[in-house]
Amino acid sequence: FAVLFPAFDDEIVSTDVSRYVEDPGFGYKDFARRGEDHLPTFRAQDYTWENHGFSLVNRLYSDIGHLLDEKFRMVYNLTYNTMATHEDVDTTTLRRALFNYVHCMYGIRYDDYDYGEVNQLLERSLKVYIKTVTCYPERTTKRMYDSYWRQFKHSEKVHVNLLLMEARMQAELLYALRAITRHLT
Repeated sequence: FAVLFPAFDDEIVSTDVSRYVEDPGFGYKDFARRGEDHLPTFRAQDYTWENHGFSLVNRLYSDIGHLLDEKFRMVYNLTYNTMATHEDVDTTTLRRALFNYVHCMYGIRYDDYDYGEVNQLLERSLKVYIKTVTCYPERTTKRMYDSYWRQFKHSEKVHVNLLLMEARMQAELLYALRAITRHLT
């Protein structure tokens, strides 16, 4: 098990991180396997950050909820209203699709969201990149980063990365906080 850090386009430096992993079987579990009839789903309406997680975090560790919430909102709302060479673009729909796609990969579904929007807005190479960054970050390479949205500015691609990582963090927190809530009740 190694983490790959691309130093240059073709040069890869390998760093062993197995010493930090206690359970070698620990890792991402694919929630939506093809051909499965029953998908384990975390219904977002049953436990949300805004309605449940935020208050529990503040109860357990005061004021951290405000800091996390501010971080989530800042990254989600960050925009120059540009897409590649286009200006004055409302990127809300794209940001929502990116965020919800990450949550979907972690088994979190929103009843009021049309997931067809994800397929319309996210091309295959971007979906592959998103899954790698959020589920297997140690496998991410510069070549993968370069392969999606070639015409976009690096600042826009960096924003995508920030959004992906915040969506992942929120998904992980939702699972952990829901488990704590169940334990406390």
